[in-house]
Amino acid sequence: MIWNRTETRAAWLVLALACACQFMVVLDVSIINVALPSVRRDLGFTDAGLAWVVNGYVLAFAGLMLLGGRAADLFGRRRVLVAGLGLFSLASLGAGLASTPELLVGARAGQGLGGAMLAPATLAVINTCFPAGPARARAFGAWSASGGVGGMVGAVAGGVLTTGLSWRWVFLINVPIGVLLVAVAMTSLTAARAARRGSLDLAGAVTGTAGLAALVYGVMQTAEHAWGSARVLAPVLAGALLLAVFLLVEKHFAAAPMMPFRLFEHRGVAVSDVLLVLFGGVAVAMWFFSSLLMQNVLGFSALAAGLGQTPAAVTFVVVARLAAGRLSRTGVRPLILAGCAGFLAGFGWLSRADAGSHYVTGVLGPTLLVAVGIGLVFPTLMASATAGVAPGDAGIVGGLANAAGQVGGAVALAVYATVAAARAGASPAPAALASGYELVFGLAAGVALAIAAVSLLLPTRQLTLQFNQDTEHDQGWGVHDGNVRELRRQ
Repeated sequence: MIWNRTETRAAWLVLALACACQFMVVLDVSIINVALPSVRRDLGFTDAGLAWVVNGYVLAFAGLMLLGGRAADLFGRRRVLVAGLGLFSLASLGAGLASTPELLVGARAGQGLGGAMLAPATLAVINTCFPAGPARARAFGAWSASGGVGGMVGAVAGGVLTTGLSWRWVFLINVPIGVLLVAVAMTSLTAARAARRGSLDLAGAVTGTAGLAALVYGVMQTAEHAWGSARVLAPVLAGALLLAVFLLVEKHFAAAPMMPFRLFEHRGVAVSDVLLVLFGGVAVAMWFFSSLLMQNVLGFSALAAGLGQTPAAVTFVVVARLAAGRLSRTGVRPLILAGCAGFLAGFGWLSRADAGSHYVTGVLGPTLLVAVGIGLVFPTLMASATAGVAPGDAGIVGGLANAAGQVGGAVALAVYATVAAARAGASPAPAALASGYELVFGLAAGVALAIAAVSLLLPTRQLTLQFNQDTEHDQGWGVHDGNVRELRRQ
């Protein structure tokens, strides 16, 4: 099949919309960090309350991801995409105008809900509108790179907006972006009827959402309480119990399960989701703890630390695009193993940094190596986690992939913070903190080894055939014209 000019324009529109949504979601995660001291001063947050400016978003985002993914399958990907954009923009406006801590935390939870609708919907749009093969692989590469650009811009823009205008603009900047994207979606993808009828699995939705939220909440409590305390164990055990009930309901009782177990008959989907959980531990070690290393050990300001991470973010964006172009030729396993080599080399190098290190030799070099690994692994895992599934399950598969990474990152952050604090002890001295970060980077290298080992379970031959099946026919940005018409009907 040769794609004509109209179909190519449609492909660019679909991809640009999906990438812009991903950019906005990731921008919102990274842009707030620099503004937190100003938020605390203006609204009178306590230390514990300030954490909920971040946690309120993360909890809603991670806990509602499966629900957002299934909603996209049942009620139409375009409808859920537009609803997510509208809610995210409205909640951003509320956050920017908030006058009390409670209003700001509530608005952040609304942003998390909007993000939980957006993220799986954008993956579903890509998975159903681009044919398997190089076109879809490149689309996933662009989608992954847009997240990297969002993180990079957020780290710098947060400091610029907070310093030059006000912390409120780190939220208000989302409003014009969101309005523009809603207008593009509404005018270019005209709504009519839902392509699929069905009802939401309420028992599965309640138990799955509550289970994920309770689990993530319990893990978050480790920032202030010991792992064995009731404040941690109670929500973690409640979350595990609810997730067990969720699996029981989905397997034996739900007439139309929110998470059909047939999805895990695809070994690529099941193994890739496990790998994404592990990958969350690599990503948080890279972006969160390298920033702490620069600020707490090398004496950088928050803005300088964001600028210091920019070369690694650019490297990730470039490598992600290149990796997507190679996926149909190499298959998934070689790219993942090459990325793990970058993780091992980079984290091994980072673990040697101390208070006497210089930026170029102590941070820049190793973070570039880790960024190469992330650029090779992340788009590859997202492509393999969503390959070979029916279009009607594209939303929930995208939700599973996003939830896996979020939960993995939350758990890893709690574990890393605990071991770093234990190693450093009560001393705030840069040398003591560097010792704690050294242990974190060593653990991240161990996670990289685990990723390499688990990747051997991926059905490389089947996935390579899936990615290659349209190679001979693909020219440029191909898109299934029938699927674009279907998206318009949603």
